Amino acid sequence: MSKEDLKLTSSEIGTLWGEYMNGTMIDTVNRYMYSIIEDDAIKQIFDVAIKTFAKQKEQLIKFLKSEGFPIPIGFSEADLVKGAPRLFTDIFCLNYLHIMTLHGLLGHSTSLAVSVRKDLRDFYDKCDNDAKKMYHQTIDLLLEKGSFQRDPLFYPEPAPEFIESTDFTDGIFGKGRRLAATEIISISFNMKKSIMSKTLSIAFSQAAQTKEVRKFLQESQETADGQIQKLSKIMRGDNLPVPKSWETEITTSTEPPFSDKLMLYHIGFLFQAAQAYHGTGLASAMRTDLVAVYESTILKNLMVTKEWFKLMVKYRWLEQPPLAPNRKEMAEDK
Repeated sequence: MSKEDLKLTSSEIGTLWGEYMNGTMIDTVNRYMYSIIEDDAIKQIFDVAIKTFAKQKEQLIKFLKSEGFPIPIGFSEADLVKGAPRLFTDIFCLNYLHIMTLHGLLGHSTSLAVSVRKDLRDFYDKCDNDAKKMYHQTIDLLLEKGSFQRDPLFYPEPAPEFIESTDFTDGIFGKGRRLAATEIISISFNMKKSIMSKTLSIAFSQAAQTKEVRKFLQESQETADGQIQKLSKIMRGDNLPVPKSWETEITTSTEPPFSDKLMLYHIGFLFQAAQAYHGTGLASAMRTDLVAVYESTILKNLMVTKEWFKLMVKYRWLEQPPLAPNRKEMAEDK
């Protein structure tokens, strides 16, 4: 069957809708950062990111229109305050682009994995390749500027070793032994994501105009900080370094560069995306203290997301994704 004969499935429509919503949000932030960045090399990378998404957005619209689905409102120039003063340093902007590129890589891979139609698979394959190029570019520039935070270094053992005692797991999960390299993958990854969430929460709380939004952002900052501290304690327990914070990369500006809708949505997006990373960390953890941190973090993030949902609905800022047809309601209408 040719691709023209295949209608898009619910999963494929869902990925297109999500890619459009999250993509337009990040693109709006990128456009603001491009306007304030002074470093030519960093500015050039943002220019590439903006132009890349413009092409992707055009194709997303074509896919949705071809199936008769309305184009989401998403985020646009209406959510960007032109001429707003600098809220972030150039280095933070580069780190932001790097972290958002990591989110993009995961998102594109997931979208590709649930796509069947060839033109859609080709599209996500191209998106994934673009994200990989951006990933390399952001790392190279961060390394060049001495701002890339590498994970802790381990020293090799003379030969492979086997676990010889149940003390390693302490029954099912273990505590009291050194962290395994497989556990540090998720610890480092999750800490960097939480640091980004905390930094943006601080910056956005300075600039948000709505009292309830400011309060939520302050609370989300405290939540992210608590999670950072718990993971930092585990790392320091093995005398391992932790990623540095980015609070000093925020200026003292209190003028909003974005709408409250965008700032609130962005923090909600980060907390929801973090759940997948924390779940992966939980699955790889074999120490009771680490398991406990991930479990409490996941539960706390669910509470944060619940409050976020209430606020987004209250202010009519949360767009509804395409829903399955209500067969019962259709039958009752006759």
